[in-house]
Amino acid sequence: MAASEKQSWQDMLAGLKNELPADAGEETAKVETPPTVKHKSRLDIILEKKGRGGKTATIIIGFDETENEEDIASLAAVLKKKLGTGGSARGGEILIQGDRRDDVLKLLEKEGYKARKI
Repeated sequence: MAASEKQSWQDMLAGLKNELPADAGEETAKVETPPTVKHKSRLDIILEKKGRGGKTATIIIGFDETENEEDIASLAAVLKKKLGTGGSARGGEILIQGDRRDDVLKLLEKEGYKARKI
């Protein structure tokens, strides 16, 4: 190979850059990030003490009818694992043992849910 036939990678890149349409770089700049909220319904996080022998429980209610029990149960499993606490999911609600409203709110927002503490 002769020295005149050898091209540096910068020269090859410059040659490719000239072949691209003028607005090709603008398309990538216009790409919008998807919204962080995945679910339409707003969840309510409440603290409940009654009927639990004096123990507190954080209850998450307000799931949409489109949410099936399996999705709610998998969300409950994620919350229980990340919080390191017990709980359950039944009847369209999630129960987390103890007063963990602030922690649950942060985790639900990370998961893409709209939520509020009551």
